[in-house]
Parts: sequence; C-alpha cells; structure tokens
Amino acid sequence: MEKIYLDNASTTVLSAEVLNAMMPAMTEVYGNSASLHSFGRDAAALVDESRDKIAESINAKSNEIYFTSSGSEANTWAIIGIAMANRARGNHIITTKIEHQSTLEACKYLERNGFKVTYLDVDQNGFIRFTDLFSKMDSNTILLSFCGANNEIGTIQNLKAIAETAHEKGVLVHLDAVQLFGNMNLDVENLGVDAMTISAHKFYGPKGIACLYLSNNVKIENLIFGGNQERGKRGGTINTAGVVGFAKAAEIAMRDMRTNTHKLRLISEYFISRLNESVENIKINANVRQKLPNIISVTFTGVDGESLLTKLDMAGVAVSMGSACTSNSLTVSHVLTAIGLSNDDARSTIRFSLGKNNSYEELDRAVGIIKRNVEDLRAYSSTYSSKIRKRKGDKNV
Repeated sequence: MEKIYLDNASTTVLSAEVLNAMMPAMTEVYGNSASLHSFGRDAAALVDESRDKIAESINAKSNEIYFTSSGSEANTWAIIGIAMANRARGNHIITTKIEHQSTLEACKYLERNGFKVTYLDVDQNGFIRFTDLFSKMDSNTILLSFCGANNEIGTIQNLKAIAETAHEKGVLVHLDAVQLFGNMNLDVENLGVDAMTISAHKFYGPKGIACLYLSNNVKIENLIFGGNQERGKRGGTINTAGVVGFAKAAEIAMRDMRTNTHKLRLISEYFISRLNESVENIKINANVRQKLPNIISVTFTGVDGESLLTKLDMAGVAVSMGSACTSNSLTVSHVLTAIGLSNDDARSTIRFSLGKNNSYEELDRAVGIIKRNVEDLRAYSSTYSSKIRKRKGDKNV
C-alpha cells in the first residue's frame, strides 16, 4: 500500500538538499560551538554563517536571531520573557482565542503570576477584529502576541495593520510565524513586529530547531539558564547540525517560494473541487482568499472525525484533526468553536495540509478513499441510530 501524506502543517519531510548540507556538521565539524579550541571554532563558524543567512531571509540583524529547540519554546520565551522584563510598564497581555497551545499556555502561566490576559474573539473566518483589538488596549497593555497564519484553518491575519494598531498604543508585538515562513515574505522591518517565531521543520528543514527574532530594542528575561550561549540569553549547547539545516531550508524556501505557493494553490483548489464533487454534506471552513494555500479544514457532517481519521490512516492516508500539539487530546478544537462551529461539527472536522511533493494522482486516490470511508461511517451511524430507536420502541422506525 502506497501511503499518502496530507499532514504537512504538522511537519514536512526533510529535504534531501537540507540533509546533504547538514551531514558535515554531524560527521566532520562535530565540536561544541561554545568551546575555544579549533573544533569549537569550526562549529561556531557554521553557526554564525547560518545565523547570518536566517537573519537575511527576514531582513533582521544577525544578533537579533536566537536559536531555540522548537516553535513552542520560542513562543513561550517571547511571551513570558517579554512580559516579565517589561512588567514595570504594565501587566496586561493581549492574544486571541485561536492561538497555538504554546501561546495559550504561556498566557495562562502569566495569569497565575499576576498578569491580566485578554483573549480576543475572531470572526467566522478567524480574523482579528480591529475594533476589538483597539478597544482592549489600555495604558497597562505591554504585549500583543498573535499567530500570523492559523495552523488549523489557514487564515492569514492582516499582519502589518495589526502591528501598526498595537504600536499606536505603545504595545510590543510578537508574531507566531511558524506556519507563515516560506509562504510569504516576512520582512520584520516592514511588518513592524518586535519579536517573531520561526520553526525549521515546517518548511522541509530538521525538527528540533527554531528561532526567535527579537529586536535589539526589546527587553526579555531568560527562560533557560545554565550557560552563556546565545549572547547570554539562552543556556544550552547549540544544535549545530540543526542550525545549518535551518539555514539551508530557509534559503531553499526563499528561492522556491513563488513556485511552491503557486503549486500548492493549484493542487489545493483541485483537491477541494474533487471533494465537493465526490463527497456529500461537507463544508470547507474559512474558505477565503487570504489564507495559506495548503491548509484545508473540512467538516464532514454527521461523521465522527476521530473514526474517520483512524480509517483513513488504516487506508494509508495521513491527516489530522487539528494542531499536532493537541491531536492526542479528546477535547473539541478551540479554534473551530471560536469561529462558530458547534461541538458536533468541530468533532466532524478533518484538517488536510498539502505539501510541495503531493501529486494530483495522490489527491485523486485520497478523495476516493475519503469518499468510501465517509459513506461507510454514515451508513453505520444511520443503522446504529435505527437500532437504538427500535430498542426504545419508536414505532416510526
């Protein structure tokens, strides 16, 4: 059975070009980049070169790039670190109800430690309402943290306008760009953000390496202690091979962005069209133009999403019910309920996220498998409901 991978928003396959670039850092230049001897200096040179490339890709300064182990760590550090370092100015944080779990949990931590957090509502497509944002900011607001592109429905926020609105009130802005990088140009100077999170494994780079862009004008407290790495801001041995892979993946993403986004838009439109033709009673969520081209959220009315996911997996099609960080949870997606879906519809929703390696032939096969399993589950559900009504003595059955 040839498997079909449609969960690229969770993680992407490691590019062969990236792997080749990483190999010397895993086999030849294996020193600790913090060491003073020649082995360490060789590793440090690779880290410095990679930092320069990543900074260039977002129009930042090299000393504004701090490597972390993941996007979740970078989000957590940005929110808690900036809040703690700037609490003399105020204790109010603003975010939204559709953020990644790392952002929401960091905000809950701050609430337990004397901060006030406002969780903004969004509209039915997941967009922040500017009137809400502006009205919620006050003299105690120090930070706005928001996800530039939602990882479940793909909506891309009005990034620059949101940052400008926050800065009008003197509020710092942290952008979670984990899903965005590689899909659009992210010039931090043009966007006007003060901090930004990027994670390599979302654009065909290695897992376990990410970064936080932090403007030199912003104060932040450490999240991880124990060493002078990252200019004294984050303790821990640098993942040299990961950093090299990150830089190479960023280089390729910039090089191929136009080609990749064009292909993803075409195959996503094709996939949606085939689904609508083949499967009855479905709804595409946040089906707007201002969204990531590869993320497709589909509600299969009357179908248990977890059962469908399991059946698709058994048939060789990999999908998800939302963020990979919450996929093992039995709770209803907070993103889907925030945009107005009922609990039942949220439980009937599957996220498909396509990648640059997916083909039309794969998508045709996937649609056939989806159609068959949706019909089977609906038939089973109908039969089961009839049996229950009979047991209860429903004479109309």
